[in-house]
Amino acid sequence: MCGIVGIVSKGSANQAIYDALTVLQHRGQDAAGIVTTEQGRIHIRKKNGLVRDVFQRRHMLKLTGNMGIGHVRYPTAGSSSKEEAQPFYVNSPFGICLAHNGNLTNADRLADTVVKADRRHLNTNSDSEVLLNVFAHELQQLDTQNPGAEEFFAALSGVFRRCQGAYAVIGLITGFGVIGFRDPHGIRPLVIGYRDAEGGREHMLASESVALDALGFTLLKDVAPGEGVFIDAQGALHTRQCVEPKAHSPCIFEYVYFARPDSIIDNISVYKARLRMGEALADHILSVRPDHDIDVVIPVPDTSRTSALQLANRLGVKFREGFIKNRYIGRTFIMPGQTLREKSVRRKLNAIDLEFRKKNVLIVDDSIVRGTTSRQIVDMAREAGARNVYFASAAPPVRNPNVYGIDMPAASELVAHGRTEAEVQEIIGADWLVYQTLPDLIAAVQHDNAAIRDFDSSCFSGAYVTGDVTQDYLDVIESRRADKVRSKRDSHHRGAPIAAEVV
Repeated sequence: MCGIVGIVSKGSANQAIYDALTVLQHRGQDAAGIVTTEQGRIHIRKKNGLVRDVFQRRHMLKLTGNMGIGHVRYPTAGSSSKEEAQPFYVNSPFGICLAHNGNLTNADRLADTVVKADRRHLNTNSDSEVLLNVFAHELQQLDTQNPGAEEFFAALSGVFRRCQGAYAVIGLITGFGVIGFRDPHGIRPLVIGYRDAEGGREHMLASESVALDALGFTLLKDVAPGEGVFIDAQGALHTRQCVEPKAHSPCIFEYVYFARPDSIIDNISVYKARLRMGEALADHILSVRPDHDIDVVIPVPDTSRTSALQLANRLGVKFREGFIKNRYIGRTFIMPGQTLREKSVRRKLNAIDLEFRKKNVLIVDDSIVRGTTSRQIVDMAREAGARNVYFASAAPPVRNPNVYGIDMPAASELVAHGRTEAEVQEIIGADWLVYQTLPDLIAAVQHDNAAIRDFDSSCFSGAYVTGDVTQDYLDVIESRRADKVRSKRDSHHRGAPIAAEVV
């Protein structure tokens, strides 16, 4: 999962891009990058680390120009090496930079074609670099010296024809403008907004509407599946449906976990969706345990808080903050290595004994992935004196890997993969475990917008919406995402030479 942003402004764009990336930091904490352009020159700064650490004053002063793009990353099937920090750049044609959120399911085949048929060079293993070179090749084939919106959209049609999987993309074309597009299923989010400034209207593309809000932009629309958006250097907005959209199927895990609650994605409020998840889960609990003995509901901070509060209200029991979070520890399920994840859980959360002692506690989390965090949270509740520890997940069992840009682990490392709910309950050590049902989750999310009938819920259902995910492909994902493989690969990259940074 990554966060992307692109701006064409009437003044300097660097501060606006920086501010937007800080708002999108929850989407990626591994690396950050900004590219701007001025008078035909590209200025770039990218490095591993948080936004606040990557960009110092001396870097920002060199990121001049009124248009640019930015990216925050955590790695998916790739490594977390510095070479794969985005945006990526190619000098031909025109000088193009690209920031990508998602994952191409045909990246390996595309990479082979890009090198052998398109005769372009790839410097990393990132599918984002492959996507950039596909776009560059399609644009170069048009053989024009002064392209406009029509030519850029024609090039995008070639990208849509060749690329499969999930992708929300923002690109910077030196001297011409900023382009954005979204895969034909609309799996990954992308929004566009505007604000009126001295000198005219400014436009901004971003992964989530909250980035627009923070900078005073008004949400114009979600970029439609298969749609291209081009903001030219003068700030004019051009849009085109570049390919026939398929069934609009946004990733449901955005609403469960990844997106900020104050975002609106595809006209659906993330916050309200999570409220409805809590209501649905409470109704499910009442149906299977009408005579429950729950004394208190306690959320695992932060993303489960909204669902847990509504669940407690529905059950008519107390809601309490029983865990205090250290906000300087990253998300544990995306951390490399089981040992590091297990250590970080204890550093991240601390239990307030008074809220647990001699009580039957229902702990609510947004989801259960590896089970590592859940098991340690249950242990912490018992150590704090809980009489019984019940555990509720606002999402169904995660039984399958996500192949569309969320760095869920290999299937063999998912605690619910190949196991019953009773077996998962035993593994995490809870006295009772309850999951949200998939139909209830879908109903909770789609409530605001009946136009969206489908979601990508493949990590729960195993049904991949692009229709091209085979068992052979899943086996490849398994081989790349296993902890032992990733640890070995990242160790190798730490000793590799690093490409020079411009800023």
